[in-house]
Amino acid sequence: MAFTYRQKIKFRHCDPAGIVFYPRFFEMTNDTVEAFFEQELDFPFSQMHQASGIPTAQIEAKFKRPSRLGDVLDITLRCTRIGRSSLDLNYHAVCGTEERFSATSTIVFIDAQGASTPWPDHIRSRLETHL
Repeated sequence: MAFTYRQKIKFRHCDPAGIVFYPRFFEMTNDTVEAFFEQELDFPFSQMHQASGIPTAQIEAKFKRPSRLGDVLDITLRCTRIGRSSLDLNYHAVCGTEERFSATSTIVFIDAQGASTPWPDHIRSRLETHL
């Protein structure tokens, strides 16, 4: 099951040429993950980060077309693999029907000391519904 996050391109995302500065797309993928965890898994970052976290272990992106101030991107997130403590994700961003960027990432569930730890059962079961 896919999850879609809508992101309006704001001034803060853009470089002097008025297009999105590419590192901002990585922030947008993180915003998408944060919304997914809150809205779909009922595990908001404000709760999660009291004793754990989900840092990005790997990320790769392909930029198809520039995005500009005022554009609205629909960023679709798909879970592709659940490991013991990891999660592989795919992202696909469009503006209307035009593809803007795609990305893949791996996030890892960690404890307060920074060691990888298994997904809690209630989170794993919710993640499995998104495969």
